[in-house]
Amino acid sequence: MNGKTSLRMTPMEWGLLVILSVLWGGAFFLIEVALRGLPPFTIMVFRVAGAALFLWAIVLVLRTGLPRGWGLWGVLTIMAVFNSALPFSLIGWGQVGITGGLASILISMTPLIAVITAHFFTDDEHLTPLKGLGILSGVVGAAVLIGPEFLRDIGSNVLSQLAVLGGAVSYSIAAVFGKRFGRKDMSPISIAAGQVTMAVVLLVPFVLLFDRPWTLPFPGLDSVAAVAGLALGSTGIAYVIYYRVLASAGATNLMLVNFLAPVSALLLGIFILGETLTREQVIGMAFIALGLVMIDGRVFGRRPGKS
Repeated sequence: MNGKTSLRMTPMEWGLLVILSVLWGGAFFLIEVALRGLPPFTIMVFRVAGAALFLWAIVLVLRTGLPRGWGLWGVLTIMAVFNSALPFSLIGWGQVGITGGLASILISMTPLIAVITAHFFTDDEHLTPLKGLGILSGVVGAAVLIGPEFLRDIGSNVLSQLAVLGGAVSYSIAAVFGKRFGRKDMSPISIAAGQVTMAVVLLVPFVLLFDRPWTLPFPGLDSVAAVAGLALGSTGIAYVIYYRVLASAGATNLMLVNFLAPVSALLLGIFILGETLTREQVIGMAFIALGLVMIDGRVFGRRPGKS
């Protein structure tokens, strides 16, 4: 891997990570709504197909350039498998049997998996005791923040939970593998467009085989709106931000978004829906904040950019 990649989280990266956490945090809710009228594979195909149309339109307007060469398209296909087709399908199928809250707890394991993966497969994101404690603190904070009622469901619908955990593993592999895009002179928009396009190609056969969409009744407006939100916000815009942060801050820092997502969902509920902040939620956010500070390391004297 490129040893010159800066792993420092600047205010710009933190801001983008917060935006990404809002876009991805809302995906669990949108998937639940979409499942009322559509099966999982169909939702995921419409999600990536809508994102592809949106991103290619931006590429054409801004003239950011097209991915060229079989080698690059091969890399984009691998990213499509581990960053879109596989995790989207696993999480969508898993949420048929478990709630979005429990799914978001399981996905919060992604940074822990990513930091272990990055330790063995990169030369600039090594696991340290402080970073490990930070990851564990974030996982505890996410569980406390989302609430004990969801933790009681752990142990039931085991296959659904394993599917969502499989999505977390897939995301962590993609984040580490995707670091190679930091060495390519390509726009994040073009990379994201190429990835979701290949995801469409990969997912369509599964939809035709398992869902047979031509036999399905037309979904309700709520499901259609949820899929549109997944396509434009949680996929199209989100992946542009994803590749931007991955190139500048590294895989481990990028996966911190899975700690921030439940915080974003909570704060949106408080400021937009007028929900009340509980003591458990404050404790959960404190654990997450402590974990982020530990992983960043600067408060504890670790130089930015070193692992």
